[in-house]
Amino acid sequence: MVIVGAGLAGARASAELREAGFDGPITLIAGEPHAPYDRPPLSKAVLLKEKSPDDCALFGATFFADHAIDLKLAANAVEIDRADRAVLLDNGERIGYSRLLIATGASPRLLSIPGSELPGVVTLRTVGDARDLAVRLHHGQHVAIIGGGFIGLEVAASAIAAGCGVTVIEAGERLLMRAVPPEIAARIEARHRDAGVQFRFGAQLTAIVGERAAEGVRFADGEVIRCDTVVVGIGAAPRTALAQAAGLDVADGIVVDDRLCTSDSAIFAAGDACSFPHPLYGCRVRLECWKNAEDQGRIAARNMLGENLRYREVPWFWSDQYELSIQIAGLPAFGRETVMRETADTLLLFHLSADGSLVAASGIGRAVGRDIRIAQMLIGRNARISAEELANPSVKLKALLVAEAA
Repeated sequence: MVIVGAGLAGARASAELREAGFDGPITLIAGEPHAPYDRPPLSKAVLLKEKSPDDCALFGATFFADHAIDLKLAANAVEIDRADRAVLLDNGERIGYSRLLIATGASPRLLSIPGSELPGVVTLRTVGDARDLAVRLHHGQHVAIIGGGFIGLEVAASAIAAGCGVTVIEAGERLLMRAVPPEIAARIEARHRDAGVQFRFGAQLTAIVGERAAEGVRFADGEVIRCDTVVVGIGAAPRTALAQAAGLDVADGIVVDDRLCTSDSAIFAAGDACSFPHPLYGCRVRLECWKNAEDQGRIAARNMLGENLRYREVPWFWSDQYELSIQIAGLPAFGRETVMRETADTLLLFHLSADGSLVAASGIGRAVGRDIRIAQMLIGRNARISAEELANPSVKLKALLVAEAA
């Protein structure tokens, strides 16, 4: 078994192969020089120096050796020879496989304006990125963040906590345009403003200015905002070049079926890099979230061993900013009606399809996890619940789940 990519999906798959009883050779190819680690803390605890990169490791220091998993650090797969079932590495090594998993993840999208290559213009994806950015976040520094998505906003909260001035620059009319409903985006924006974050919406940048390093950003009208660091958070692109060069089907990700198998029956794909059919929504989707990578890594491993598991997990995503938790279950874009439930501490939005089925739930507050988890189970059951019950805070979601199961 060979796995290309040692992010969450690939690392979890390697562990699951052993958990499932496979006792043959396993090779895990990691492009980075670090053992597999968890990415969510990078934009929060690591930036604030509350955790070291070592604290983010997915497994103990001896896990891979103890489980006879050949972890190849700082190694990159450059070619897949499908005819001979082998992977070629950049050091010239050739590794044969009976089954191959591609879990190459995604890469941050980069700016394409003058000055975007200057020192001080950074992205955040890896441990190295987090370590470099953490050095820059200290009192008196000003950080310009390009993009009002989750990564940018988490960095903004961390930069504020570190004593920086922060300006978030978003091309759209509001934050998190494709990720959360406007009601939740408004609350996130208000909390950031309370903390001192400045916002520029509908903004078009024309250049990063500076002689030897980034010193500011220039807008289309000529205005320049001075800063010491520019953080680019404008999304990520699936890393599909290896699969595409091997002749596998690619369309906004590596195309897989509901078993996570590619157009080659010996090759699977999982995590941020793959596009898969979701039975709850009747279409193909690609997800960039922790839970999807975790679940797909496990299921891909089982199917590499000959099981026949279908992937149908309800998407779940979270982001922590300040004292607030933002959580989303399902895909809100598929909702046709939104029902609001509000308490003193939380806002929950339930998204219903045209036939009244619950297809997603979004929440923000200090403690939304339990309700979103119950909503996730209701979504998985295609539950149909009246808008009146969903809107009423006195009606417990757990009671609705019990009633649905009866």
